[in-house]
Amino acid sequence: MDVKNAFLNGDLKQQFYMKPPPAYSCPSGKVCLLRKALYGLKQAPREWFDKFSTTICGLGFTCSPHENALFIRKSDRGVVFLLLYVDDMIITGDDTDGISDLKVSLQRTFEMKDLGSLSYFLGLEVISTDDGIYLSQAKYALDLLARAGITDSRTESTPLEPNLVGGLVYLTITRPDIAYPVHVLSQFLSAPRTTHYVAVLRILRYIKGTLFHGLYFSTHSSLSLQAYFDADWAGDPTDRRSTTGYCLFLGDALISWRAKKQTFTARSSTKAEYCALADTTAEIAHNDVFHERTKHIEIDCHFVRQRILIDVVRLIAVGTLDQTADIFTKAHHPTRFWTLLSKLKMVSLAPT
Repeated sequence: MDVKNAFLNGDLKQQFYMKPPPAYSCPSGKVCLLRKALYGLKQAPREWFDKFSTTICGLGFTCSPHENALFIRKSDRGVVFLLLYVDDMIITGDDTDGISDLKVSLQRTFEMKDLGSLSYFLGLEVISTDDGIYLSQAKYALDLLARAGITDSRTESTPLEPNLVGGLVYLTITRPDIAYPVHVLSQFLSAPRTTHYVAVLRILRYIKGTLFHGLYFSTHSSLSLQAYFDADWAGDPTDRRSTTGYCLFLGDALISWRAKKQTFTARSSTKAEYCALADTTAEIAHNDVFHERTKHIEIDCHFVRQRILIDVVRLIAVGTLDQTADIFTKAHHPTRFWTLLSKLKMVSLAPT
């Protein structure tokens, strides 16, 4: 759904004045008093969001505690989700009648256009089938290649200007295979060198060869949660800090992953592994404050032990060859890289 002239719907709570438009005849010394928000007014985005929030909450929706722009309505018929981004929105859920009623109610208040089934949103391409949903960023990746001027360059078998790195960070939304090299390059944005730019171009050439790789969420997947974690102890030659890598699967679907440099220098591989375990456990337990502030292994141990005692997590040893999270902690040779990539359940849906 798309809201036409969204910012014009905002109701101003303060008085704002503006100079008359050039073609408008107005008595000398007079100015215009704004009655509604206008594009270009700093308060316009906030007033529009306040107006929409009031409207949607009046229809029985509540704001998600995890994302201010996500609204949820639960009823006996099912659940409806609405995600707002400026003037665009996604509406989904299992209450089809509720979705239809919502569209009618919103169109009574705002001038809107129904864009049909979701196929493209904020650079993400969505393909729905009877068996699941496929997410990719092929068009966005092509734009990055065009900006770098390497659309006709050779491809690379493995991945390893700040704007390009920022674009690559956004691309990791559906491309966990480039999470580690992008994580490494992001550390040098303040003082990049030629070697870093060469590495960026290498990643882009790799993307060119895997343009349509993405994530697939099957409708037949189970709801069992599994997580893999690993740490590359003292792997950074500049400061000898370790890198944490983890990935979470809901059934066969990859739902969360991360490559993160640890905030301290671990004096042993055990300490680095405990930190990685604590970060992974915090992701499962949805404790954002904990793993961003943890500095001591004792806190890590107590936190993990508590989650084990209340049966939030169960620890199972995983051999090196089967350690899926290894792809988020270090660079690999092509054979090992593609073996790990297959474990992430990424798929390629190239057009035919």
